[in-house]
Amino acid sequence: MPESITKMTQDIVLEGNSPAKEVAKKIGKPYSTLLREINPFDNNAKLGARTLLDILKVTNDVKLLEQIANSVGYTIKPRGEQTA
Repeated sequence: MPESITKMTQDIVLEGNSPAKEVAKKIGKPYSTLLREINPFDNNAKLGARTLLDILKVTNDVKLLEQIANSVGYTIKPRGEQTA
């Protein structure tokens, strides 16, 4: 993948439509803990799969999910979308 999952998550949280402090509150993480977990340069902190999923749900941002799917040869589509 061109960008790391952690870096893309950091971009979603810090540059998304919701303030990062609001994202932290909604997923039940202290703001400072969230910032550390999404820091791609902190090798001692890890972004857990559950936290990643919570971030994607709260931000409703699917760019990262699309990138992951694309890297393994899949595409995603919204629920309810009809296939031809």
